[in-house]
Amino acid sequence: MAVKIRLSRGGSKKRPHYSIVAADARMPRDGRFLEKLGTYNPLLPKGDERRVIMDVDRIKVWIEHGAVPTERIQRFLESAGAAEKKERNNPNKGTPGKAAQERAAAKAEKAAAAEETTSE
Repeated sequence: MAVKIRLSRGGSKKRPHYSIVAADARMPRDGRFLEKLGTYNPLLPKGDERRVIMDVDRIKVWIEHGAVPTERIQRFLESAGAAEKKERNNPNKGTPGKAAQERAAAKAEKAAAAEETTSE
């Protein structure tokens, strides 16, 4: 059985509250889980210690038994000092989208045309 450590959503509409759970990878996001390992409340400010509450010892036990944490849980563990920071590389993050590139090209053409008319 493939076990993942992931978030399970709770709370009402536009008021999310997540549980950190160990669950079978085949179960639905908010479905059956094996063990609740903590909570995450994204509505609290980033500096608040109640924003992420984890049982780090139990999470380490699950990881030793083969559970795979999701990207978000991995980041929580890194910020808690329970896991080593991984180097992430997303070279496309800073590049503008297709429409923005087209707008920039059109603006550059317009500026070049305006410069030609003023220099003559």
